Formats: sequence, C-alpha cells, structure tokens
Amino acid sequence: MNNLNLDELSKKLDEIKGLILSEKDILNMDDLSVYTGFSKDYLYKLTSGKSIPYYKPEGKMIFFKKTEVDAWLLRNRHATVEEIDMQAATYIKNKGRRKVS
Repeated sequence: MNNLNLDELSKKLDEIKGLILSEKDILNMDDLSVYTGFSKDYLYKLTSGKSIPYYKPEGKMIFFKKTEVDAWLLRNRHATVEEIDMQAATYIKNKGRRKVS
C-alpha cells in the first residue's frame, strides 16, 4: 500500500469532495466554498452585496443553485486576440460597403 503523506491525503479528499459536489444541484455555503475555491468570508461578502445569486428560505441558511453559480462564474468573458482580430477585419470589410449620404 502506498504511504501517502497528509498533503497528498488532503488533496485526494478534496478531489473526492469535488466529485460529490459535481452531482449536487443545490449547494450550501460550505459546498460552494469547496466548489469555487473561494473562502466563506468572501462568499458572505458577495451575498451581502447581492453580487451572487442565492436563496435564503425562511431567512436562515443560504443556498445556491449550481447552474446559476456556473453562469455567474462565467460572466464577463474576455475575447481572445484572434476573436478581436476577426471582429476588426469584419468591421473594416463592412465599413467600406456603406454608402455615404
């Protein structure tokens, strides 16, 4: 049997937690912290500022819908240099076709 040190065991445990979380649709604060890698303090700051979508039934615990968190994490996408170059080329190509009044 392999002799794993504590760091390796911790990494394996985090991997297992991640696999379990990938099956859940609704996450609590602890789950979300593991899922995103953000600290719970930072997540509480985001919820208090209403920066992240969340649910608080009965005014108690905070829950998150994983699909909404995924969409929130993927917002504000930055285009690649290639995409910007293609947009610029399309703009220049179409600009020459306009009629001047």
